[in-house]
Amino acid sequence: MSMRGSAANAAPAQPSALSVTTARLMRLTPLGKRAIVEGIAADFDALAPAAGITTRLRICHFLAQAAHETDRFRTLEEYGGPAYFARYDGRRDLGNTQAGDGARYHGRGIFQLTGRFNYRRFGGLIGIDLEADPDRAMQPAISLSIAFAYWRERKINVAADANDVVAVTKLINGGRNGLAQRTQLLALAKTIWV
Repeated sequence: MSMRGSAANAAPAQPSALSVTTARLMRLTPLGKRAIVEGIAADFDALAPAAGITTRLRICHFLAQAAHETDRFRTLEEYGGPAYFARYDGRRDLGNTQAGDGARYHGRGIFQLTGRFNYRRFGGLIGIDLEADPDRAMQPAISLSIAFAYWRERKINVAADANDVVAVTKLINGGRNGLAQRTQLLALAKTIWV
C-alpha cells in the first residue's frame, strides 16, 4: 500500500488564529519560563472548549488574567514564605481551620488557587486530591484544568464576552488588584489572537 497522499505524509496542521501556542504565549510574556509556557500551550486548545473558552475575547481575557497571576508565566506559586503565608491562617472563608493551613494552601497555579476549601473543591472538580497534595496544583496541565474549572464555575465568560476587564478581574482576584497590568496584558493579547 502506498503512503503517498496519506495522512502519514501530510504536513502538520497550521495553528488557527485562536490556537494557544508556545510562540504566541512567549509574545504575550517574553520573560515567561519556557516549561510553564509549553505546559500551558500543550493542553490549552484541547481543554478550553469544556470551559467555553472558544472565542477571541474569552481567550484573551483568560490569558491576560493568567499572565498577571503568574507574574507573566514566571511562576505557578505565590511569592512569599511561611511568615507571609501566615496571613491566610484562620481564614474560615478559605476553609483554613487547621494550624499551618495558610502555608500549606497558599496560592498555586495559573489563578493562584488559595485555601483548603478551594483545594478540596477544585481538586474534586478535576478528579485530583489537591487537598492531600497541594503542590500538584503547580503542574502546568493540572493548573490549567483548575483554572478552567474555576472560570466555568464563576461564569466568567459572561464578563469576558462583555469585554469587561474590571468584572473579569473581580471574578478572578476578588478586587481590582493589578488592574492596570491586566488591562495592558489584555490589550497585548488582542494583538496576538486576531
